Order: sequence, then structure tokens, then C-alpha cells
Amino acid sequence: MNRFADGHRRVTISDVAEHAGVSKTTVSHVLSGRRPVAAPTRERVEGSIRELGYRPDGLARSLRTQRSHLVALLIPDITNPFYPVLARGFESGMDGAGYRVVICNTDSRSESELEFVGEMTDRRVDGIVLDSSAIGVDQLRELTGPSLPVVWIGAEGSVHPGIDSVKSDDEQGAFDVTMHLLRRGCVRVAMIDGTPNSGTPRNAGHLRALSDAGRGNGAPIVRHGGWTREGGATAMAELLDAGPAPDGVFCANDLMAIGALDTLRTRGLRVPDDIAVAGFDDIEAAAIVTPPLTSVVNPAFETGRVAGALLMERMTGAYIGPQRTVTLPCRLVARASA
Repeated sequence: MNRFADGHRRVTISDVAEHAGVSKTTVSHVLSGRRPVAAPTRERVEGSIRELGYRPDGLARSLRTQRSHLVALLIPDITNPFYPVLARGFESGMDGAGYRVVICNTDSRSESELEFVGEMTDRRVDGIVLDSSAIGVDQLRELTGPSLPVVWIGAEGSVHPGIDSVKSDDEQGAFDVTMHLLRRGCVRVAMIDGTPNSGTPRNAGHLRALSDAGRGNGAPIVRHGGWTREGGATAMAELLDAGPAPDGVFCANDLMAIGALDTLRTRGLRVPDDIAVAGFDDIEAAAIVTPPLTSVVNPAFETGRVAGALLMERMTGAYIGPQRTVTLPCRLVARASA
């Protein structure tokens, strides 16, 4: 019977050592795996650990090793299906190294991002990965100091020494999907973008396609939707009310595109016969909405996996060189909406 089962005090290494009839040093070697221990002794210690219900003291371990074995992942919207997939990829990229991931939802607010960065730094996380267009690198480093490993999801971190970044080729993806709308015969192509200045590469790719197709002489037709389904629905309504209505709409993410479909359905307009609609990210819902949504594959899992791998290399010292930028390709998936 576990004599500590009443929960009156925590089982210690000393308790395990006494129970197994070995020294505390031997128990430490079994726990760390850094020193050889004879198989019968190891089995006896492991049996005592199980019987007593011993759990390592994470705080004490972090004080000894100067590592918390915690990493922070800051994302703008946990309800966007893109980010849970990215988080799974991030855990995969950590390669089973025993780190726990603290996920912080920032709602794309600079105040929240800075608060989380400060709090995670105070908690002595071993590294941070963040997706942000709201704060600058200097603000980040003011809180973290120069040595905390950081990986930026997106392009911003690539301009600062020591901060690696992972991004998809958003500009090319936006170019491809806008050209797809033009090639299918759309004449007046609008864009529903995210919050102002937050989706710059996608906006740039859209404008480049219009220019290359000879449609870039007039003012671009752009409405901002806040990256949400509701934002996309509102922006689509604004496009229709402003008139003349577009015959093709590129939405900077799939949630806004699904919101645009909601508005068009409410207004009695047919997709794609009256207005073609395309999105970006290719979340799982894109293939099952009505009509199925043309979209650009934004490799969420791979983005997270690469970010995790880069962070691990920084945290372990396997890489100490200049900043790295990894750009992942996007791919157009044409479906019934455009």
C-alpha cells in the first residue's frame, strides 16, 4: 500500500531511495538517464517510483537546470481552425523532447500580445513562438531580452538578428487565386482583407495579379473583415451595398469567405453564377460548405512543425547562427465556388 496515499506530504527522492534501498544519487541517475545504472537496480528504483507514486518536482528541477521545459505559443485566434492544426504541428516539431506548450490566445491585440510575452518571460519559458502583426520586434525584445529563443510565424521576425521565422508564400498564393478568378471570366474582382495592415503579403499578391492582367489602373476594391466569419459577412454586405457588385471576390482567409457565402445566400445570389468566391488557408470546412470553397492551401501543420524544429535547435544550442527564414509553398485548390 502507498503510505503517502493520504496526500499529507509529497513523496521525495529520499523516500524512493529508502524504499528501494539505494542512494538518492542512484535515484537521480535513474530519473535523468544520464548515468548508467545496473538493470536490476534500475528496475527496483522504477518499481519504488510506481508504488510510491513519486512525481519529480518540476520547480526544483527548473531551478537546478535553469530550464522550465515550458514553451509558449502565441496565436491570434484559437477558434480559427487553422491554429489548432498549427499547434499540433508545433508539438510534432518539438520531437517528443518533454516540453509542455502553453497556448496564449491574443485576439490579435497588441496589448494582449505584450502582456503574454511579459508573463511567459517571467515564468521562465525556454522559448516563444508567436504569430503577430500587431507588435514589433523591438517591443518583443524589450520584454524577453536578447537571448530567449523566439520564432516568428510570418515575415516580421526575419529582419531581426537571432529571430527565426516561418511563413507560407502568401503573396504567391494570393496572386494565384486572384488570377484564377480572372481566368474564369471575372471582370470586377474585389478583395475582403483582414484587419488593416495585417495581411499585407496577401493584399500585395492580389494587387500584383490585377496589375499583370491589366486590371490595376483603377482603385482596388477592398473591404476589411477582421479575419472572422462575421467580419466576412459584413464586408460582403458592404461590397453589395456600395455597388456595382463584384463578380468575383477573393477573401484573405476561409472564415471570411464562409461569411461572404452566408451574405450571398441571404441576398439570393448564386455562387459562382452571380459572384465567384475564393478563400485562403483551406481549412477543413472549406471542402464541406455549400458550394465547396475554392481556396489556397496554407500549410498549417508544416508551419507549426518547422517552427517547433527551429525553436528546438535554438533552445538546445544545436544552431547558434544568424536568423533563418523558411518560406513554405502554397497551392491552389479549385472547387465549385469559383
